[in-house]
Amino acid sequence: MKIAVIGSGYVGLVSAACFAEIGHDVITVDNDAAKIAALERGETPIHELHLPDLLARHRGGRLTFSTSVQDAVRKSEAVFITVGTPQSETGEADLSYVEAVASEIAAALDSPKVVVEKSTVPVRTCEWLRQSLALNGAASGKFSVVSNPEFLREGSAVTDFLYPDRIVVGCDDAASAAVMQAIYKPLTSGEYYAEQTRVPFEGYPHAQAPIVVTNAKSAELIKHASNAFLAMKISFINAVANISEAVGADIQQVCAGIGSDSRIGSRFLNAGIGYGGSCFPKDVQAFRAVAEQCNCDFGLLTEVMRINAAQRSRFLKKVRNALWTLRGKQLGVLGLAFKGDTDDVRESPAIAVIEALLKEGAQIKVYDPAGMANARKLLPAAGVTYVQDEYAAAQGCDALLILTEWAEFAALDLRRVRSLLKYPIVIDGRNLYAPHAMSEAGLTYHSIGRATAQPVAVAAAAGSVGRVTQSRESVAAMSAGPVGRVVSEEHAELAK
Repeated sequence: MKIAVIGSGYVGLVSAACFAEIGHDVITVDNDAAKIAALERGETPIHELHLPDLLARHRGGRLTFSTSVQDAVRKSEAVFITVGTPQSETGEADLSYVEAVASEIAAALDSPKVVVEKSTVPVRTCEWLRQSLALNGAASGKFSVVSNPEFLREGSAVTDFLYPDRIVVGCDDAASAAVMQAIYKPLTSGEYYAEQTRVPFEGYPHAQAPIVVTNAKSAELIKHASNAFLAMKISFINAVANISEAVGADIQQVCAGIGSDSRIGSRFLNAGIGYGGSCFPKDVQAFRAVAEQCNCDFGLLTEVMRINAAQRSRFLKKVRNALWTLRGKQLGVLGLAFKGDTDDVRESPAIAVIEALLKEGAQIKVYDPAGMANARKLLPAAGVTYVQDEYAAAQGCDALLILTEWAEFAALDLRRVRSLLKYPIVIDGRNLYAPHAMSEAGLTYHSIGRATAQPVAVAAAAGSVGRVTQSRESVAAMSAGPVGRVVSEEHAELAK
């Protein structure tokens, strides 16, 4: 089929490349001429696994780029809207970009089209989109409006699209439902998974991608409710982690016990410094605004946001407790992106923590594998030094902070880190390590929801004056668990 994708941001570019990958002819549209020119030259504007390969494979063939909405609409059977819906000052989603695109689509409708809302939008947006198309001159019978929310995680967006948990399609008429089912047929029939050139992905549980067909309002609600639930799960486990730390429990063990329940599951049960990114903060706020408009009391969402914000404050307090005062301190920081495997620093907890540390007079040396260029646009130049690797971030610092869960940050040479730091202090906001591994490397280790781990020599000295210390075996047993983080080969050997 011939498809137009309007908007070449994260969702738009990944969707366009994946639609081309499953056999459709796709025109990607953006009003930023420089961005379109860069895409035509083969440049990839975002850090995303497999995306450069798909763009290289289909650019100039199934995938083309344009700055003309009208030209793309007239050449296409289905038009996907993937423009931004930023948070407004009131907390609601700003739909002005969607409305602007609707007016351009209306002017270009010369034959029946399916207009698909793929941006994350509040319930009833399809209803307003229909009205906007009609008010801007689109003739009745020339268009159908469909909701097709995306469920793409940054860092795994391509495989999330091609190997989905479910495809949600919200249609209010049979004709548009048939078009949408035809678009996704290579996935829902399993045809794509039989291709030798498919993007590899191990362990996909479905022979055919599941599709859920609903009405438009239900599809819109599914998207916001899904993100709100996941954000709630993160805030819940962070609240439990705070209790765990207060009473002397181990949050890793607690997570193992909770996550083993098949009704709950272990995913998103990772205590840390909270959620961030372009989706969860905005979507939870927007969903709460929708509830208020409907006169529905959804105070749970308010509490989810409060816990998330408080988690960053608690981490800052942990840094102060470890170092006493922060003014004049040199702190090494690992991580800028809101999560690993992406360069996205929007609403990143790491950025918020660094900004707070700078306000208290600390100096920051920071490394992130992909997010440094974007972070430079947000962080002040004064007080922040960007370095070339993890060990340069630790060199000469009073403490090392881990703020993003990149895989390489979970596989550090801890003895080397100890030798580089001025003081042997690591404060981990992502619980990437087993405490005993840090202890045996001679580091004082502060994490989330677990007791502070002291260097082995310190613990031994404490035991000699009558303090009870646990054996390495008991500490290792307590730190282990099915939802524990992976540590390096060296530290796995130490655990033995």
